[in-house]
Amino acid sequence: MSEKIPLVAVLGSPIAHSKSPQLHGYWLKRYGIRGHYIPVDVSQSDLKDVLRHMPKMGFVGANVTIPHKEAVLALADVVTDRAALIGAANTLIFMPDGKLYADNTDGYGFIENLRANASWDPERGPAAVFGAGGAARAVISSLIEVGAPEIRLANRTRNRSEALREEFGAKLQIVDWVQAGNMLDGAMTVVNTTSLGMIGKPEFKVPLDALESSAVVTDLVYTPLQTALLAKAQKIGCQTVDGLGMLLYQAVPGFERWFGYRPDVDDETRRVILNQ
Repeated sequence: MSEKIPLVAVLGSPIAHSKSPQLHGYWLKRYGIRGHYIPVDVSQSDLKDVLRHMPKMGFVGANVTIPHKEAVLALADVVTDRAALIGAANTLIFMPDGKLYADNTDGYGFIENLRANASWDPERGPAAVFGAGGAARAVISSLIEVGAPEIRLANRTRNRSEALREEFGAKLQIVDWVQAGNMLDGAMTVVNTTSLGMIGKPEFKVPLDALESSAVVTDLVYTPLQTALLAKAQKIGCQTVDGLGMLLYQAVPGFERWFGYRPDVDDETRRVILNQ
């Protein structure tokens, strides 16, 4: 009997916009691995049933995106510490014993993107983070893990920032959105986790007067690849890192678990995804 071909899906609704099928499909072809990775539109009401049946259909795992990243935690048998801390999962593994294992690799992708594309030391000074949504949770937890001495956080609604401070502790310093520009003073890592500056969204208008040229600035937005924030930071002399790398690096651990090979994130990988 021939061995089973591993199947993996990305589950969300909507899902047609996802770049994950192109990315994993490229890696499967590049490394000559038998397997398939497909987008599956799943409503919230069907998620539990879909997850229960997927292993019987040959699926070895899945990525999870909006709106399922939080809900899937309650359905998993095993949740990693980092997924529990972030309060969301993006990577699922169907274990041989039938258990559902849930992990979050967003923070890993964020850190690896900075390490690969900048001369960056998280311990060198405070981090300034804009936004307090799901992406911010992954960024904050990973910055704490790698030793950022202080994290300054500003969000358009302050109560969401306060809620994160209660969860993550005293390393978080909350700044009102109208004063957000002030938290750039002395910050060595600057991160936009909001959708501001994305194509079709409002501009990122926080003043950058206090931004120091020695800072590393990254924007999780990657449409456009060069956001207004990154362009302004470059003019100031900062190292800048676009958001596409986080998407690419967060996919590496899942691909390795599902298909048994650790893929490379390189210029060719970026080109393939940008040209889709």
